[in-house]
Amino acid sequence: MYHPCMPGGAREHRNRGPREREVTRRVREVSVALREVQRVSLDARQALARRLGLGISDVNALDQLVFSAEPIGPAELAARLGMTSASATVLVDRLEKAGHLRRAPHPRDRRRQTLHPTDHAREEISAALSPLITALDATAAGLTADQAAAVIKYLTAAADVLRAYASGTTDLVMERPGGQAPRRTPRAGQAC
Repeated sequence: MYHPCMPGGAREHRNRGPREREVTRRVREVSVALREVQRVSLDARQALARRLGLGISDVNALDQLVFSAEPIGPAELAARLGMTSASATVLVDRLEKAGHLRRAPHPRDRRRQTLHPTDHAREEISAALSPLITALDATAAGLTADQAAAVIKYLTAAADVLRAYASGTTDLVMERPGGQAPRRTPRAGQAC
């Protein structure tokens, strides 16, 4: 959607010098590349679900369980997946019946449960993802040390911005190199 005040908008673009236009072009190219990675990541997740013979919700649940720093319970899984407790219970029952997870008593609260992926699930996911991980590792191995450092810095910062956006943080302004803060895009109804 076009807005004349958005970065790269016609009015702002005319007032920039050649260096600023180059930075704008580079930023746009990086943003487009990141959006493409996000889009194809969803395609890859759907392909993983097909390879495992699972639904996308099942794969999303297993992803949360496998990569969670601490064991989580059904209620937290529901919250992370944005589903009702009843839907999460059905999902957990289905994954448990298929041998992909097991329930265990919570270590400090016996009224609660924690969910744990089974070794079978971990092995199946690892086998299905192995070709993808190998190809991505080969791509990363082709980077110079400086390129790898730049990619890591950008992706780490991008993950922080995405995390803040997901949590509802409204002020996502990050500082640009050289101490300049990017122009904020006005919200609907605000002046430029």
